[in-house]
This record gives sequence, C-alpha cells and structure tokens, in this order.
Amino acid sequence: MFDLTGNVALVVGGYGAIGSTISEMLAAAGAKCIIAGRDGDRSKNVAEDLRARHLDAEGVEVDACNVQAVRDLTDAIAAKRGSIDILVNCVGFHKEEKLLDVTEEAFDEVYTKTLRVGMFLSQAVAKHQISSARGGRQVHLLSVRSSLGFRGRGYSAMCAAKGGLAILLRQQATELAQHGVTVNGVAPGTVRTRKNDEALQDSAAFQRAVANIPLGRLATPADVGGAVLFFTSPLASFVTGQTLFVDGGLTISS
Repeated sequence: MFDLTGNVALVVGGYGAIGSTISEMLAAAGAKCIIAGRDGDRSKNVAEDLRARHLDAEGVEVDACNVQAVRDLTDAIAAKRGSIDILVNCVGFHKEEKLLDVTEEAFDEVYTKTLRVGMFLSQAVAKHQISSARGGRQVHLLSVRSSLGFRGRGYSAMCAAKGGLAILLRQQATELAQHGVTVNGVAPGTVRTRKNDEALQDSAAFQRAVANIPLGRLATPADVGGAVLFFTSPLASFVTGQTLFVDGGLTISS
C-alpha cells in the first residue's frame, strides 16, 4: 500500500536533513524522485547517492522564490516525464526577531521564502496534474508553529508564514479535489538532526527540549518522512486538506 512505482515525485528543498530523508523514502517506495533546490550541486549529490543504491533519482537546480524558474522547471519535468504525480514542498525560512524588533525586510523575506513559495509551487505543479487527468498528491512541510506560538522567542514572522501556509493548503485542497489532487501538510516539532545534535548532547539542554513532549524525545527526519510517505501513498487517497502533527504529543498536552 506504500508502493509509489511509476510516480514522478518532485521534492523541492530535497537535500537538507529532512528533505534528503523524504527523497530517499519516496525513491525507496518506487517513485522517480526529482530533487530540486537552490544549490544544484547538493541536489545532484543526493540524487547520485540514491542512484548508487539503484534508486531512480535526479538532481536539479531551481530557486523556488523565482516563480518563472519554478514554472520552467515543472514544464520541463512534465514534458520529459509525462506529469508530476507528487509534489513535496520542503522549502522554508526563519529569521528570529522579537515582536518589537521585527523589520519589514525580515518579515517580507520569511513570507517570500515560505508562504509565497508554497503558493506558486502548488500552482505550477497543479497545472500539470490537472492537464494530465491522473490526479496527484501535494504535501507541504509546516511546523507546530503553524498553530502554536513560541513563548519567550521571536517567532512572529515564522508563525505568520507557516500559519498562512496551513490555511492556504486547505483552500488548495478544496479547489483541487475535483481533479483528484490531494493537498496536505506535515507539521513537525523540533527535529533532531546533525545540525543540532551536538547541542543536544548536553543532558540539561536535551531535557529542556523534550520537557513538554509526552513521548519524551524529539522527532527524527524519518518520523517526518514517514508522514509524508503516508500522504503520498494510496492509503491516503481519501485524505485531503489535513495537517498531521509529528510532535510526540506536544500540541495535545498542556
């Protein structure tokens, strides 16, 4: 039921700690995985690693903030592959500033690299999903901060952008349902990656990080990837407009 054989998957931002795991899981499930991002070399390196494991992967360069570049890329993929069955949007940006210190420039940058990207990636892929009449899947990576504030931190821009993306995907799901395209979101809490692993080696820091998480640990990239795999699989064919919180119970506890 998780078999994606024959599906073309575009993973934008597919070379980070979470994105590369998602790319790997989709490819391992049989998808033809196209890994895209601003750093073309990193995209190609991830794809090369997957091909070494006999998985179908290709790395390409695209600036997801450039709408015309996104349209050109999706047009090229559809012309070469027939359509784009799966979109996974892993793109996002955060600049922490306390409320009274938020600048117009920083707020606009977070919006442009998060909410605006989600809008026009979805639009570009939906064009081909509709014209192919094959249906499709779209998944956006959100954050628990799409519905929760962060006490003591300057998260105004991020919460606004991710929260906007959370309601945007519901509207997209409503409009695309008649075409057999589902749109969903995955909202992780803090994810343990190589980037933050050193800091979390300190037991006090780790205990602070998991203090409000009922399951007592942080998410892993595979936890997030598993949720994405579910949404892209046949098992989720009747699920759309939903956000799955991968947070160990954080959002259900107080």
